[in-house]
Amino acid sequence: MKGILSLLKSKVQKPGEDANDSVLFTTAFASLGVDESLLAPWEARAVEVGAKRLPRNRGGKLLQSLWAKDKYMAHLDQGAVERMERFFQFASIPPNRDVIRQDEYGNFMVVLLSGTIAVDRIQPWGEQLRLAETRPGDILGEMSLLDSGMRFSACTTLTDCEVAVLSAEAMDEMMAQDPQLAASLVALLARKLSLRLRVVSARLSENQR
Repeated sequence: MKGILSLLKSKVQKPGEDANDSVLFTTAFASLGVDESLLAPWEARAVEVGAKRLPRNRGGKLLQSLWAKDKYMAHLDQGAVERMERFFQFASIPPNRDVIRQDEYGNFMVVLLSGTIAVDRIQPWGEQLRLAETRPGDILGEMSLLDSGMRFSACTTLTDCEVAVLSAEAMDEMMAQDPQLAASLVALLARKLSLRLRVVSARLSENQR
């Protein structure tokens, strides 16, 4: 994680440099030997789950409002969130759709803007464990976006949901065009992820007793 942050902070675009030169996130899976055919990108998942495009003005306002109330994401002022909005895709998704599937490779993360999403994990012995039912403002899938690993759990809509989606390609665009903003986002995601992993780890330990 420190390596990513260092690269983000040092990636200041120089005169004449192509903004598309930054491909840290889009090439991460390949560098780990993950076959591109195994990736589940948002464009394909959106079709599978019947996602419909959400007006950017609505999605952006929801994102600003929710992150302003989050003790971590509130470190991004309104101007920063407004600059970040153009890198997100906004969509509405019907109930009972698998936005993220356990053990797949996915190069996008999701911010829940409205509705409820269940987070479940199938244990090695076959038991399905509900880890959480998320609330608006919660972030899902950021671990795979940051470390290019397999999805830890499945995320399924329980109600009609509105979401903001950030892909690896969009993250690279942000890193190239606004490196300080990208560095701030990665740092805040890392903090939130660390806290969530501690909670999940404690939950799994209790379940095994």
